Amino acid sequence: MTGLSAAAQEATDALRFSFLAPTGTARSMGFGSALGSVGGDFTALSVNPAGIGIYRRGEVMFTPSLKFNGTDAEYLGDMEMDNGTRFNFNNLGIVFTREARGRDYDRASWKTFSFGIGMNRLAEFGRNYNYGGLMQGTGNEYSSFSEVFVNAAAADPAAVDDPRSMAYLGYQSYLVNEDSLGFYTLANWETGLIQRKSVQERGGINELVISLGGNYQEKLMIGATLGLPTVRYSRESYFEEEDATNDPNNYFRSFRYSENLQTTGMGVNLKLGMIIKPADNFRFGIALHTPTWFGLTDASTTSLVTNTETFKAETGQSDPSPVTTVAPDENRYTYRLTTPWRAILSATAFMGQFGFVSADYEYVDYKAMRFGFDNIDDAREELTNDLIRENFQGAHNFRLGFEARLSEFFGRAGFGYYGNPYNSKELEMTRTDLSLGIGYRAGDFFTDLAFVHSRTESPDQPYVLPLPVISPVALLSGRQNTFAWTIGWKF
Repeated sequence: MTGLSAAAQEATDALRFSFLAPTGTARSMGFGSALGSVGGDFTALSVNPAGIGIYRRGEVMFTPSLKFNGTDAEYLGDMEMDNGTRFNFNNLGIVFTREARGRDYDRASWKTFSFGIGMNRLAEFGRNYNYGGLMQGTGNEYSSFSEVFVNAAAADPAAVDDPRSMAYLGYQSYLVNEDSLGFYTLANWETGLIQRKSVQERGGINELVISLGGNYQEKLMIGATLGLPTVRYSRESYFEEEDATNDPNNYFRSFRYSENLQTTGMGVNLKLGMIIKPADNFRFGIALHTPTWFGLTDASTTSLVTNTETFKAETGQSDPSPVTTVAPDENRYTYRLTTPWRAILSATAFMGQFGFVSADYEYVDYKAMRFGFDNIDDAREELTNDLIRENFQGAHNFRLGFEARLSEFFGRAGFGYYGNPYNSKELEMTRTDLSLGIGYRAGDFFTDLAFVHSRTESPDQPYVLPLPVISPVALLSGRQNTFAWTIGWKF
């Protein structure tokens, strides 16, 4: 792949598949997913698999959910908002438990063994957002998206003939041209450009979990989970620039760069955990997650539509029309991604049979994310991974949960905070969750409802240019209201 790919994998793509917030059953969501040392819930298989050692009976459950999303976007001093609604399944699973009983219980060191298999949802990508504003002025803080095409052509002049390259799009559409000084763009940010971006994202990460664990002497629970996450991500987007002067003779009226991206793939990871029970009212947990090793495929189509006014006619082109459309064939690219490792410490205090308070601390080493490309792309692989090391850091996540029991009914509340993976406050990304839930147990049947209000703050750079140019940044403020309902049976 020569030049800069029209669908190049970037550091932000690695972050998309690494920034995870556990969701699963409505019970766990109700108390903020702070279940690292609570256990006895299927979501624990994706957090601390030692939680499977808490089970005394088998169970089967499923959890549909409804999500209401909204995003406010601020860019170049202007603000826009968008909303959407999504339905999916957060969880589907079954646990089989063998418990020693009677005299066997008294003699056995291992009191229970459990095996679980099912699915938990780890990430939700569905959202829409739009933003735009006026880019005008001189200096390194002003720029045009079209410089991406210029830089790609300057880095590899031969790429102007390669349909996979951004250089090809810019040059073949006449937005980028060449003179004795090199490649240049017809778009002039000094006289003013009206910029606009629109994005529609869909998809998520579902993890198939296969877990095994047990209870040793009622003091130590251990467990292991083989995780097989699947990724489905789609994005339809466009970025456009329009001349703010309305001058019909300056060779530039507008351009629109459009992209349709589909990312699919599967990964594998291992989670190991233990829960220590020093007293009946206290539990402590520790879990380690290996990186997830993903194999991913991007299938993308791009197009660039330009209006260069009289430029083609005055330079003697065979087609004097001001409008040019360049739309290469679909580009497919297979690559590897390694996500960060994680460590989780947790503690739970029980109030007899009346409920508990639980807390989780999670450390995620985002600077350990790595791409792996084909051999012909070794230089791009090294550059992208260097950018990851330079721009990301380890992040600290906290979850706090509370559950109260009154006979057959349960009330829950929770809080979650997911720290900034960037090492710069100018590119800050955080998430905060507030949750409430209720539950009901009657015989073998149980059901739970949960409501989670999530707020995220994240940056979006419509394009990135080499320093000293300061690429613009949009600030996205997202809000998501999730309603989840779990239905299950013990056996």
